[in-house]
Amino acid sequence: MKLRSLLLFSITSTLLLSSPVKANPNTNQVDNPTSWSRNKLSVQLPEIKFIPPDIISNVKATNTSKFTGIVPLGREISELQTPIKKLMARYKFLSPGIFFMDLETGDYLNVNGDKSFAAASTIKYPILIALFQEVDAGRIKLDETLVMGRKHMVGGSGNMQYARVGSKFSLLETATKMMTISDNTATNMVINRLGGINKLNQKFRSWGLQNTVMRNRLGDFKGTNKTSAKDLVKLSALMENNQLLSDTSESQVIGIMNSCHNRSLLPSGLGSGAKIAHKTGTLRFILGDAGIIETPSGKRYLAGIFVRRPNHDARAKDFIRQVSQVVYGYFEHPKVSTQGRL
Repeated sequence: MKLRSLLLFSITSTLLLSSPVKANPNTNQVDNPTSWSRNKLSVQLPEIKFIPPDIISNVKATNTSKFTGIVPLGREISELQTPIKKLMARYKFLSPGIFFMDLETGDYLNVNGDKSFAAASTIKYPILIALFQEVDAGRIKLDETLVMGRKHMVGGSGNMQYARVGSKFSLLETATKMMTISDNTATNMVINRLGGINKLNQKFRSWGLQNTVMRNRLGDFKGTNKTSAKDLVKLSALMENNQLLSDTSESQVIGIMNSCHNRSLLPSGLGSGAKIAHKTGTLRFILGDAGIIETPSGKRYLAGIFVRRPNHDARAKDFIRQVSQVVYGYFEHPKVSTQGRL
């Protein structure tokens, strides 16, 4: 079966956000955001607009004999093994899990891709997909109002924790903050609206995610929520191949993920003009990032990476940047990529 040829990053009238974000290793800011300063901290968020969803009544069941139900994995990309192994030898004190996949051919790079890691804030990616599935089913509306309760409020990333108990936010605004500034309080509000952790875990299993499980609300500072690089790439592949969401909901998800504020991981290894829709995760002992990348030439590939590190060790960021750089070089300049920039 053919892969869908939808160009996710073209600006269309159905996109949630007004402009995509280009990868830029020198900034953590989103291009052309509108100002938003409801709470104690001043945070830039993209313009939010409600777009009625396309209703899809049935989603094809995942065929576990294939990676996504319709797309088998291709060949393992042997050309990337040498430069990646050199990086791993240089950073022996890190424990990585890596999975990248060519969206067109299914060719892939797998280094401990099935290994389970603390998900940190990358768990917000499957939560967002679960939310938009409910929107497609007509059970949830993005313009409905959520009321923030004391039970939702938690420290860590985000600024909704500084608002007053009883503050009201639209569901779309809450989900956007969950992803763009990784707001933990917003995430707990979305989890609650979706019926809780058990219902989310049921969805994750139904999608064929083998290592993704939630055990606690955010922020899960001890790292009890789990996932893997391969699971998050599979999630992207399922979405890209019409297995999970309507076209309208997919466009909204991509629009939100285009505006992730943290540009220090996968985006920092991409070339000028590349685009990425992604979600990061950070704990003192874990860094992770996963998403969908498009090169200036139009090549698209899926990325997932986790690194277990010594306490707050900043060198884990360097490792992720260099892995991203090597893989990007392969897809954008395949004849010279194996040299890498190590």
